[in-house]
Amino acid sequence: MILIDPPAVARWDRLWSHLASDTSYDEAHAFAAAHGIPARGWDRDHYDVPEDHYDAMVAAGAVPVSSRDLVAALRAAGLRRPKPMPRG
Repeated sequence: MILIDPPAVARWDRLWSHLASDTSYDEAHAFAAAHGIPARGWDRDHYDVPEDHYDAMVAAGAVPVSSRDLVAALRAAGLRRPKPMPRG
């Protein structure tokens, strides 16, 4: 299933959502490609999606979930790839 969280992350003068699959990276890549999300939006385990694409992603079948639920779904599926901890 394709999941999307609300646009809440501010960067580059926009708000961003995260789009991910709870099944496979291939499913996330196929959905993104089919709906105009560029490959450069991929960030380890999800796509960064600008807020102006949110409604189109939901209309295309992405299931709206909270950010917490999206991360939990990725963890449960073994697909979560967190950022590495900085060395210090």
